[in-house]
Amino acid sequence: MGVDAEYGDMVGQGTFLGRLGSAHPILLAPMAAAGGVGLAAGAMAGGAVGALPCAMLTPGALRSQFDELRARATGPVNLNFFCHRLGPAPDDSAWRALLAPFFAEYHVDAPATAPPLRAPFDAEMAAVVEDLRPEIISFHFGLPDKPLLDRARATGAMILASATSVAEARWLAAHGVDAVIAQGWEAGGHAGRFLGGSADAQMGLMALIPQIVDVVDVPVIAAGGIADGRGIAAALMLGASAVQIGTAYLHCPESLIHEPHRAALASDAADRTVFTNLFSGGLARGIPNRLMATLGPIRAEAPPFPHAASALARLRTADPAGFGPLWSGQASRLSRPIPAKALTEHLAAEALALLGGTGKGWPT
Repeated sequence: MGVDAEYGDMVGQGTFLGRLGSAHPILLAPMAAAGGVGLAAGAMAGGAVGALPCAMLTPGALRSQFDELRARATGPVNLNFFCHRLGPAPDDSAWRALLAPFFAEYHVDAPATAPPLRAPFDAEMAAVVEDLRPEIISFHFGLPDKPLLDRARATGAMILASATSVAEARWLAAHGVDAVIAQGWEAGGHAGRFLGGSADAQMGLMALIPQIVDVVDVPVIAAGGIADGRGIAAALMLGASAVQIGTAYLHCPESLIHEPHRAALASDAADRTVFTNLFSGGLARGIPNRLMATLGPIRAEAPPFPHAASALARLRTADPAGFGPLWSGQASRLSRPIPAKALTEHLAAEALALLGGTGKGWPT
């Protein structure tokens, strides 16, 4: 038995890697407004699973991006969708009043008509995935209603969904997902919590992985605070079959973040990420900026997800760093600004070396 085969037996992920269809058990995290075709193509060129975040795309834009990605890269693609309930716009007068001093300073106002919001997976997007037939479809904030989930599953795609607790993992497994993404407290961006509960109760990833592995009969993908080979190796040794990495890829030149966000990711401020509800109304981890410093990271006046974003639109245009989110997980300082292909290859080689592999590839 060769070293790679022994490694496959040791971490129990060889079969799942074959199902993923990628060279490495690494998934690029879908990151709205930060990830896109270029970042996905680079990660795929390095052997990872590519991802397109779809919650802020129109069906036409998704088709265009998917076709461009297929033309630029080979390998499995994950299309990611949100599953929140998008009700009517709430009364946000208290939120606008809280923002009024900023409106006056920048000589702007909240938009009279709400700009496009993060949209949940719906029948129109189901029709798109039926046409595109990606290898993987993933969901955040639970799962869509059964008729929509059945349509997604009928495409033949592998179905993934995020869990922030053991209870959520059990629920997802009972509803037939092909793998659970265990999202730890450390993860940047929106926490995928969908069964309620306090954010303070969310586990760190190293505690969450083995507890989910022990109670579900599907593979587990680890997400949150993984930014180097040590994190990958630790997650796999705890029973994960793969890892999903986001913040490390934000540093890559192919990511779509603005320059102040890049600078913040490499600064001492990246050590002080916190959960905030200011930017969307949903809890998400990011680097503190002016809005968070002035108002505090959590405000009851912020409308529920995703409506808080509407009133901020013109302030974000005027000062993206001060009034837009600087999403980041807790391991940003472990990363460097290298191309996505090189980053993926480095992560895989480092993890294999730590786990006793040859560096020639993972078992399939």
